[in-house]
Amino acid sequence: MFKSKNECNVVYKCTVRLLDDSDVLECEFQPFHKGIYLVDHICRQLDIKEKDYFGLRYVDTGKQRHWLDLAKSILKQCKDIDPVLFSLRVKFYPADPFRLTGNGRIMLFQQLKRDLRHGRLYCSLGEAAALGALIVQEELGDYDEVIHIGEYVSSLDLALRQTENLEKKIIELHKKRKPGQDPSVAMDEFMGIARGLETYGIDPHPVKDHRGSLLYVGINHAGISTYVAGKRSQHFRWNEVHKINFEGKMFIAHLSFTDSSREPKKHTIGFKCPSGPACRYLWRCAIEQMLFFSRKLPNSQHAAVVSGGGFFSWGTKFRYTGRTEREILTESINALREQKMTNSSSSKRKASSVPATPSSPQGDLAQIRYSSLPRSTMSEPLGCSMAPSILIYGGHGQDVGVNGSLQVPSLEPVCEEARLRSSNIDRLNHMGTDLPGYAFRDSIEHSSTESGLTASGYDVAGKPRGNHTDSKQHLYYSSKQYYALPNPALNSSSSVGISSGKHIGPFSRTHSNSNSGKSLRKFHLLHAFIPSVIFVIIAMTGTAILIMESELEIFERVRNSPEMLSLRYQYYQPLKDFVLEKFGRKA
Repeated sequence: MFKSKNECNVVYKCTVRLLDDSDVLECEFQPFHKGIYLVDHICRQLDIKEKDYFGLRYVDTGKQRHWLDLAKSILKQCKDIDPVLFSLRVKFYPADPFRLTGNGRIMLFQQLKRDLRHGRLYCSLGEAAALGALIVQEELGDYDEVIHIGEYVSSLDLALRQTENLEKKIIELHKKRKPGQDPSVAMDEFMGIARGLETYGIDPHPVKDHRGSLLYVGINHAGISTYVAGKRSQHFRWNEVHKINFEGKMFIAHLSFTDSSREPKKHTIGFKCPSGPACRYLWRCAIEQMLFFSRKLPNSQHAAVVSGGGFFSWGTKFRYTGRTEREILTESINALREQKMTNSSSSKRKASSVPATPSSPQGDLAQIRYSSLPRSTMSEPLGCSMAPSILIYGGHGQDVGVNGSLQVPSLEPVCEEARLRSSNIDRLNHMGTDLPGYAFRDSIEHSSTESGLTASGYDVAGKPRGNHTDSKQHLYYSSKQYYALPNPALNSSSSVGISSGKHIGPFSRTHSNSNSGKSLRKFHLLHAFIPSVIFVIIAMTGTAILIMESELEIFERVRNSPEMLSLRYQYYQPLKDFVLEKFGRKA
């Protein structure tokens, strides 16, 4: 918690690779800096306004990739990495790439070129040729017979599988391009083709299905998809995904959708990842993509803490930090509206050339100022403010004068906060002084010495502890009944007071019944909690053994679910073999 001055003054250095690997940035951070600091610093250096779509990725010592958490310390996330190396990447691919402006759009274009070059943006031969021709147009400009001789495209790294046939088609398309085009036109056309592909914004994660077949899971703004040989085999939209979880190496998604007969159905899919950290990385990427592109989530503050991991594995809690796309679009729309309003108001000011002349009379100035003042919604009329003074308990109130008239307090001009504070204090004093003996008691009655709830100014016998001159009637509350303890000094003079014979019987019955409360056993939460936990563990263990060892058709669907398969092969079967081996040797 408390850090020394030397520790706070330590400066760490890191290297950030941009989308072009030849471009790097050297940055510095301190131990107390969080991930948001580094992302803001880099986006400020590159003049990227839409910083929420970008992120920094790093690789740990176990060769596992991670996104830099914006809400956690940079040093704690990269404490075992030497040297500290980050890569600036597009984290959230927008459904409409033209929402990004300026350098943000340029960085998205470079990211898509990188995806095509590394094989993530998988497409057909014709689509790859069209995209390659646009890259050549953007980098080399218009086709020139003098400059572009031979296989000039081979010097550029355009695609993962850049064959001679692909290069010939790229050259043909480049020759057909209309000359004199701006590079931004080719860039926009490239992003227009790329966003229509099934692999747009996909970072493929290698997994295996229940049959053991290798496939890839990709996550983007549209939902979760599976790919086999570069083609999409399954697609689940975000509105169909009910819950995302993981268990060990198993990535699990719970789906709820409506079939062709318009009947709601639920389905669970599971994929086995190469390792536990890879499964957690896939789970976290899915949660972040789902929350960022969520249409139901107004802003990131409404995002709940998501917990992952099953009962038999290390759980992980994740809270989304940053803004959602809906929040970004809402802010941009509001900014445009404010800009239009300011422009319209400035144009109206320029159009009005006649100066305003004051023509209001000075005599009505006070009335105008008074009527223009804001009225408080909490102000009360005089009759309501007198209401607490009229309440009388036991026939004797404090505000009754000598002649029986009400004493109205004098009005003083106070501010709103002071009036509210004084009203709260008066309310507390009113509750404490008007009902000094009004105390709550449990349904199981205790003696007054055990509970400690005695009337203010009275002991158990009903005798006054000191010189109390107030004429109010003291009350006790027990078993949903009120018992009055009048002041003996005022019984003779009070015409409204209650005689002492009316309360002695019930009060003595309460005092005698309180002795039976001592014989009741006190309830302990711990004594009830431990047996309940033991019973639940035994019941769950017995149920799991029954489901896994029995061959009944009733449990077949539960036995083949991804959660039970993961539990069986990762925990139950090894533990069963271990127990049988130990007891078998002893036998």
